[in-house]
Amino acid sequence: MPILNRAAELQDEVAEWRRHIHARPELLFAVENTAAFVAEKLKEFGVDEIVTGIGRTGVVGLIKGKGEGSRTVGLRADMDALPLTEITGKPWASKTPGKMHACGHDGHTAMLLGAAKYLAETRNFNGNVAVIFQPAEEGGGGGNLMVKDGMMERFAIEEVYGMHNLPGLPVGQFATRKGAIMAATDEFTVTVKGRGGHAAQPHRTIDPIAIGAQIIANLQMIASRTADPLRSVVVSVTKFNAGFAHNVIPNDATFAGTVRTLDPEVRTLAETRFRQIVEGLVAAHGAEADISFHRNYPVTVNHPDETEHAVATASAIAGEANVNAEIDPMMGGEDFSYMLNARPGAFIFIGNGDSAGLHNPAYDFNDEAIAHGISYWVRLAEQRLGL
Repeated sequence: MPILNRAAELQDEVAEWRRHIHARPELLFAVENTAAFVAEKLKEFGVDEIVTGIGRTGVVGLIKGKGEGSRTVGLRADMDALPLTEITGKPWASKTPGKMHACGHDGHTAMLLGAAKYLAETRNFNGNVAVIFQPAEEGGGGGNLMVKDGMMERFAIEEVYGMHNLPGLPVGQFATRKGAIMAATDEFTVTVKGRGGHAAQPHRTIDPIAIGAQIIANLQMIASRTADPLRSVVVSVTKFNAGFAHNVIPNDATFAGTVRTLDPEVRTLAETRFRQIVEGLVAAHGAEADISFHRNYPVTVNHPDETEHAVATASAIAGEANVNAEIDPMMGGEDFSYMLNARPGAFIFIGNGDSAGLHNPAYDFNDEAIAHGISYWVRLAEQRLGL
């Protein structure tokens, strides 16, 4: 069962929607124009119920099938962009300096709109399909707010599925896995408080830069000597700010970064060891430290049965040879994790071909993937709800 003929027919129209959204990127929860565009399209399609303002600016459309069934399956796309300046030079490039769709959420939204149009036309299923358009995936936790707003209960969603494009995976291919597929992403900021002074008299100071450098080096011991080597953890320091002159040792130094894990026990272990290393080293040098350790998105965990349904659907569209059902986990984060914690479901990757990487200013979603994505959503809904 290859891509649907109707999905292929819709590709050019959906690509125009995608490019419209791409040219008008919005960040986090401030996706009012994108959400309005989505809601207007759902209204045009004749979607039975359209609710806005879920999770602040999220949109959910409910499409009722031909049968009398009451089961509801949720299909989710994200809408927000990133704070980057686009360099693609495409005719549909961002019209807003400093903002661009560098992760393909424009494509995700457009593909789900295309599926909504098809499903509203055919309604060849017994039950309901909830199409979920989420704000603030890029660090805002919009998925968590939609769950907290009672979305699952309000629409009686029993299963929920997500999809994300993957550069490097050929167009027409899919990839997923059972269990942990994307990492928990915790964020930290540490300020080492020492005692400043003259660079020629370091013995009269408590040098926060030297202490901070020792801490950063020792944080790598979490991965190399604390965690089981077979249970992933990545500690990355991505910012270090200190000092203001060549001949002055400053009073304090601040560094920040992330800790990424695929296992709740390792996540807790990493935080505990992180605090021990920071507190121990600052104490050894007579300094102090302010530690902010924020637990961000949880691990994205695919449920076994629902992953099998996702694989079967993708295989029916692309062929078994074009579906990797055992992709290695990725250490990036994804707030679809909150929805998977609330309901059984699965997250799958769809090929974006040989494009620039995600979060790269040269990235653009590949419109050739659109018909494949629409076909996946439609067939998944029809498979899970029957007729």
